[in-house]
Amino acid sequence: METAISSPPAPGKTLGSGYPAAPVIDHIMTRPGVQRVPSAKLSLFIRRGLVPPDLCATLIERIDAKRRPSTIADPNGDDAFRTSETCDLDPADPATIAAESLIFDFCGLDPAHGEPLQGQRYAVGQEFKAHTDFFDPQGADFARYCSVAGNRTWTVMLYLNEPVAGGATRFKAIDKIVQPETGKLLAWNNLRADGTPNPATLHHGMKVREGTKYVLTKWFRERPWG
Repeated sequence: METAISSPPAPGKTLGSGYPAAPVIDHIMTRPGVQRVPSAKLSLFIRRGLVPPDLCATLIERIDAKRRPSTIADPNGDDAFRTSETCDLDPADPATIAAESLIFDFCGLDPAHGEPLQGQRYAVGQEFKAHTDFFDPQGADFARYCSVAGNRTWTVMLYLNEPVAGGATRFKAIDKIVQPETGKLLAWNNLRADGTPNPATLHHGMKVREGTKYVLTKWFRERPWG
């Protein structure tokens, strides 16, 4: 069912944490060039060509300069579960500010609810096996990661380049595969309508087979970050 389109937030106004999701969805549907993936299981959006190529190139340089091994919140005994590298981007860097401005304009969410912007680098053979971005309320470290800001509401991901082969993002519950493409945005709601985590957001950062993949990820929380 199509969501009714509403006007975007007035200048200086935001849509808070992103829960409930309906106002955010309405706002996203007003954005030029947006595509909504047909699914009753999750709200998933694609916008091609959002990030200018020169900004993508600058952000790739930043990631290469400060990358470190990626980690996961709840270790599961699989050392090959997430094999990428991560970069914590400087929030005062003009490139970071420019990328975040594109994200905030697209989704309408309150910047105060956003985690710091991260970059990820995937070399040949590297992947992030099927996972969800929300924190499991029954997980051992839920209180550690969610006691202050709450759970993750929305994920916004920006592809900074297109590897020669591989590196797609697969949403298993709806069998949707999104191919990496320079400047493409991918966004989804991590929660169900009742505010509980949505397991249908399970997604797999598939192995890069040739070349290197670079992405940015911005997560939003139920309460202000920090």
